[in-house]
Amino acid sequence: MSVLERVRENQAIQGKGEPKGLRGTRLLSEMGPSVKEAVLERVGYEEAARIAGLSDPKRARSELRPAVDAVLNVLASDFQDGSDREELVAAVLDDIVGLGPLQPLLEDDSITEVMVNGPQAAFYERAGVLYPLERPFESEEQIRLVVDRIISPLGRRVDERSPMVNARLANGYRVNAVIPPIAIDGTLLTIRKFSDRISTLDELVAIGSLPAWYATLLSFAVRAREDLAVAGGTGSGKTTLLNALSSEIPISERILTIEDSAELQFSQHPHVVRLEARSSSIEGAGAVTIRDLVTNALRMRPDRIVVGEVRGAECIDMLQAMNTGHDGSLTTLHAGSAGEAVVRLTLLARFGIDLPSALIEEQIAMALDGIVMSERRANGKRFVSSYCGVTRAESGGVHLEEYVGFDAVHESWTLVREPPFVERGVELGVFDEGEVESWRQSLRG
Repeated sequence: MSVLERVRENQAIQGKGEPKGLRGTRLLSEMGPSVKEAVLERVGYEEAARIAGLSDPKRARSELRPAVDAVLNVLASDFQDGSDREELVAAVLDDIVGLGPLQPLLEDDSITEVMVNGPQAAFYERAGVLYPLERPFESEEQIRLVVDRIISPLGRRVDERSPMVNARLANGYRVNAVIPPIAIDGTLLTIRKFSDRISTLDELVAIGSLPAWYATLLSFAVRAREDLAVAGGTGSGKTTLLNALSSEIPISERILTIEDSAELQFSQHPHVVRLEARSSSIEGAGAVTIRDLVTNALRMRPDRIVVGEVRGAECIDMLQAMNTGHDGSLTTLHAGSAGEAVVRLTLLARFGIDLPSALIEEQIAMALDGIVMSERRANGKRFVSSYCGVTRAESGGVHLEEYVGFDAVHESWTLVREPPFVERGVELGVFDEGEVESWRQSLRG
């Protein structure tokens, strides 16, 4: 069977609906070793290594392309110019100078996350739904090569002494890798892609994540300098919602963002200071934690502090910042409900200060003004669900009052109670009375 016939047979078997270039990648796993080896022999291993190490991926592919074409002209003379040949060329280039089978996945803007579970299994997420890939890697060694290509330009490395690594690529993608013996079944690689396509509340309304009146209410909350926490499960859209809320901050204010891996986008805001935590070196030195950054941020004259996610002792510092003049701060945390969010904040705060839970709840009640829930359904669709106000209970501790209710069955929202900050914002001149009345009118019909 000729090479061209094998390509067409493979395409017929694989069918449609896969990321662009994936069929060529799979073909490469079947017949590519001979093509790849011929290319490496033609250009020389040292020269191939030099090309692969170029900082400009487009230049690397351009320099190697003539050698790939020459090899295919010899090994696959029945190939004609067209999509068949281009898919195979792209797959060979991906394998030698790119990220192998992952390259087409990362180039596909509709894919939001890539998960590799050793050479035996891999998955990608599109529109909140996971799809499997069938044995995308030839071996454990190939995965390790891809991991090295990702983290080496970042000055990071992963080995048996340091088997886990978290890193952020230049394009903002977040990378986590875990190698054996920690990863029992082979190297684990997770790449989360963050798109700047959704950066405002209006864009969330457009995709059906919440109604327009709810988006306006959240805008009011940000403008009224409510201290808000966005809570939800993994992959529920917390960061996307946090970014959209941040876009409502007036341009006259100084925003300071603190993140484990920089994901927030402020392309339209003129005064943003971005800080990112840093892991320790191989020698165990040089770590800069979220808590370190929150503490330092208080000395940088911020109007608003935005913490990408609280997950440890920095929680108490964040609450103290909210309670000492930095109103309108925003953060996210993992929790399944507003009540669970309060419990989690209490537990996290205890990592930072040795106080009874009752006193920490008092701090939460005084510092936090609202909890907005983000939810992902089984079909992958994400919603901005309920919104609860946070106040101090008469008997002490936290009292939650529902402002916006969400019916998960019918995917509908209800304004349970108008938050007090709406009327207060009118009285203080934060909102124009006309725009508030227009919002109220939209609720009536």
